[in-house]
Amino acid sequence: MGLDRHPVERYISWIGNAAQGDLGVSPRSGASINEMIGRRLPNSALLAFIAFVVAVPTSLAAGIFAGIYPDSRLDRFLSIGSLLTISVPEFIIGVILMLVFSSKLGWLPSSTIMLPGETIMSKPEVLVLPILTITGALFAYILRMARANVMEVMESNYVRTAVLKGIPMRQVVMKHVLPNALIPTITVIANNVGWMFGGLIVVEFVFAYPGVGSLLIMAIDTRDMRLLQSTAMVIASVYAFSNLAADLAYGLLNPRIRYG
Repeated sequence: MGLDRHPVERYISWIGNAAQGDLGVSPRSGASINEMIGRRLPNSALLAFIAFVVAVPTSLAAGIFAGIYPDSRLDRFLSIGSLLTISVPEFIIGVILMLVFSSKLGWLPSSTIMLPGETIMSKPEVLVLPILTITGALFAYILRMARANVMEVMESNYVRTAVLKGIPMRQVVMKHVLPNALIPTITVIANNVGWMFGGLIVVEFVFAYPGVGSLLIMAIDTRDMRLLQSTAMVIASVYAFSNLAADLAYGLLNPRIRYG
């Protein structure tokens, strides 16, 4: 393990090996860290992808409607519901869902523990409660941001001018409101992509889900520094690439933005 060397020297050596795709061997289990993360990363990616596909379109549609028609009954319902969802931690939401759908109704399994030879795709019902837990918080954050941005753009002079010219409201929304309102919303979406991998730590722990988050918890419990460094690097990389994708998407929504 190179414990006789200086910590800075060991860290530089680890970074050099990681840059070449070699994350080393777990000193606790003796298994390759590449293989450990490789087995669990697709599970976390699947969970995050489904939650993203479900939450983003629905939250954008709800936020746009609430911003165009503020103070309506649906707007009040969505605003209060999203505020309550944001205020409650994910692990509490997960426990409540387990109590309702597993203990009380018995519709869904409360845990995602896999038997030897089983995979996530062989038991897709175990994904429902973790996805609902992640989707709730993601939906609320994006909805509130989209609503606030749409309301701000709807009050701008160029939108008022377009309405006074007699342009149909659907065309005004599609051509003038959405391209400008979605630019700051994309930042929230990109940050939440990284959050999903970081927030999955709590959700995966609650539901015993075999993903990168639970692997990070295991590394902390066993004080496996190499495994901890590697899983943290994977989560940080997701943050970095999601924000890069958001910066590139700005140019598609706003042609005035140019990249050097």
